[in-house]
Formats: sequence, C-alpha cells, structure tokens
Amino acid sequence: MGKAKRSPIGVTCTKPHLEPIMSAKTAEEMLTVFQDMEASLDETDLGLASMKVATQLQKEGKDPQQALSFAHKALKNLDEEGEHAILVSLALHLIGCVNLNLERTMMRAVYDELANVNTSLGRVDEALDSGKKSVEILEMTGEMGRMELAEEYRTLANALLRVSNNFKEALPLGLKALEIHKEELGDDSVEVAHDRKILGAIYSNAGEHSKALEQFELSRKVKHCRLNSELISVEMDAAEMQISLGKYDEAFDTLKGIFQQTKDEKDSENQASMFILIVKALCDQGKFADSKGCLEFACKILDKKEAVSPRFVTKAFIDVAEVYEDMDDFETAVSFLKKALALIEKEPQEEKLAEGTLSARFRGTLRARIGWILLSRGQVPRAIPYLESAVERLKESFASKLFALGHNYNNLGVAYLESERPQLAAQMFAAAKDNLDVSRHHGPHH
Repeated sequence: MGKAKRSPIGVTCTKPHLEPIMSAKTAEEMLTVFQDMEASLDETDLGLASMKVATQLQKEGKDPQQALSFAHKALKNLDEEGEHAILVSLALHLIGCVNLNLERTMMRAVYDELANVNTSLGRVDEALDSGKKSVEILEMTGEMGRMELAEEYRTLANALLRVSNNFKEALPLGLKALEIHKEELGDDSVEVAHDRKILGAIYSNAGEHSKALEQFELSRKVKHCRLNSELISVEMDAAEMQISLGKYDEAFDTLKGIFQQTKDEKDSENQASMFILIVKALCDQGKFADSKGCLEFACKILDKKEAVSPRFVTKAFIDVAEVYEDMDDFETAVSFLKKALALIEKEPQEEKLAEGTLSARFRGTLRARIGWILLSRGQVPRAIPYLESAVERLKESFASKLFALGHNYNNLGVAYLESERPQLAAQMFAAAKDNLDVSRHHGPHH
C-alpha cells in the first residue's frame, strides 16, 4: 500500500488517482490538473479535489469568486455527516471568509468611487474620508501586497497634506509607507527617498523644520536610479528648509550645487525656482537691494513660462508676492497675486472639475490674501469684493467648517465695520466664531 499523503487542507489522502492535484503547488497548476481529471471523478473525489482547489485559490487571494465556486462544489459533493464532516465545516468556513472579503472589496470599490465623485464636486472632507475608509478595508482584507499597500499609504498621506493640510493624519500614513519600503527595498531605494520627501513636506507644514530638513537630507543621499530632475527637486526642498532654519551658509552651498546642475538650462523652471530661493535667503537677512537682480531674472523666466507651465508659474508668482510683502512693497505683491489668480481662472473647465478641490481652494485663498493685504493697508472698498468672493470659493472647496474660512469671515466683518455696515459685520463675526470654534475642536486642517 502506498504511503498516505497529507494535503494542505488538513486531511490524509490515500487515493493515488488524486495525487496529481494534491501535490500541485499553485492554484494555476491545480486548475489545469482539475480540468483534465474532473470528468473521471466520482462525487466524493470531486468534492475532495474541489476543496483542495478552493483552499489554494483562497490562500493566493487571486480570484475570490472562483474560490467561492469551488467551495460550493465541494460542499455539494461531500457527505455532511460521514468521514468528510470536518471538510464540510472547512468548506462552510471558507465560504464565509470569501464572502466577507468580497463584501469588503465591494465596499472598498464604493468608497473609491465616492472619493472620485466628491473630489470632482470639491467636497474635500467627504473625499478624504472615503479614501481613508478604503485604505482601512485594504488593511483588514490583506487584498493588496505590502508594496501596493505602501503606495496607498503614501498617496493618501500626500492627499491629506496637499488638499487639507492635515499633517496630523498624514504623518502616520507616511511613516507606514516608509517602514514598508525600508523593509522591502532597503534604505537606499528610490521609493524610500520619495517617502522621505513627502515626510519632509509634512514636517515642514507642521512647523517642525529640523525634522523636515533631516528627511530631505536623507532623501538627498539616494542618488542612484534617479532622474536629474528628481535630484534637483530634493536639493530645492533642502535649501528651502535650510533657509527656514536660518542656516543661510548651508543654503547658499546647496543653491550653488543647484546652479552647477542647471547652468546649461537656459530660462528653465529650475533656474527660476533657484533664483526665488536666493531672493528669500537674502530678504530674510535684510539684503533687499542684493535680492532685486535675482528677482528680475526669476520674473523674466516666469513671463516666458506662463503659456507652457501655468501651474508652476502660478505657484512661483505666489512666492514672488511673498517676497514683495517682506519688502513692504504691497502693491507689487498684490499685482503678482492677481496674476496668479488670473492664471488659475484661465484653466480649462474640465481641469477645474478634475481638481475641483484644489482649484476652488487656491482661488479662495488667493482672494482672501489679496483682500487681507488691501484691508491692512486701509483700502477697504478694494478689499471687500475680494473678501466676499473668497468666502464663496472657500465654501465651495470645503463642506465642513474651515479655519481659513473663519479668518476670512472675521476680516470681512472688520471691512464691513470700517465701511459702516454694522449689521453685516455682526453676521460675519458670528460666522467667524462658529467656524473657528469648530476648527479649534477638530484641528486647523478643517
């Protein structure tokens, strides 16, 4: 008598003709063998073979519907009360597990679709909530491999930071992505460098500039298998953090390195960004006269790039406006903010819909900033239209209470009070209090 072979489903199989399917290593091999032998099997053997295939399919997680089909076939052909009662119990358990995973998979698909719809409608809170629930389901089901899960963590962390500045929730997700990529690929990998870049941005937004610089410095060390543009982007981030920390000598050394890498790029975006960072460093040290030449170089490049890189130029115009604010040249600052706003308004309608949240938010925050500058300079009649339109844009962008919206209500209340409209001012102050109270309870990212 041949030696009994124990199959992975926990039973001893002594039937030689089932040996091929019981010894197969993968679901693909088992399916091939099963198809060849199915017609020759009796009910009991068909049940045993089906259970083996169902178990392997469920283990590999490739096709839950097919696993469910084989489990039902096993249940149909095995004797519930005889020697195969244990296998029947296992089949019932497997059916329950597969159904639960299918239900969770369907729910994740629903949440993914909700996230897409809410994003297109500018409902940032609902979109991000759906994204978080989708990732939670992935964690429970193990539907994706570790690398795919790390990518989901990183994508959600980036969205939380970029869309709602929610660095508190973004940070643990970014750290999870980093941990997986380090374990799977090692410290010196491109994916780890990307994770560190996002973590640097998270720490920067949280005001933890030393930790941000640490992440950017670690990211800079990963130079192999990276595009030159990626390396320059990391160097720019590091220089910006060095400036924020007042490490101007280190910042200028970093910027000199960027200059060497970009000196052959005539009128490039990298050169414009480099000049703006130099200007920021000089202005921080009160060297306004020295900064003007670099500022002129940057603005000439930006004027040439408006048509081909409107989003880059929009962000750069905002940075330039900030520099002019530091110089107390508020009229010029406002003019650059208006240019940035005009570029956003020129975006094709389909792009505004595709990035409804970001587009509405930028339009709202830019109007609010212009209104605040004008209000602070005593130009109330000019400020009011910007502050009023800012309220509408910010309400479009965020369904729930928002810290920035609360501040804008307050500024609008001040403007109405200055223009002798006390009733409207009182309404704005009440709305401001309502928004700021909720924001303080839930955090400034709301």
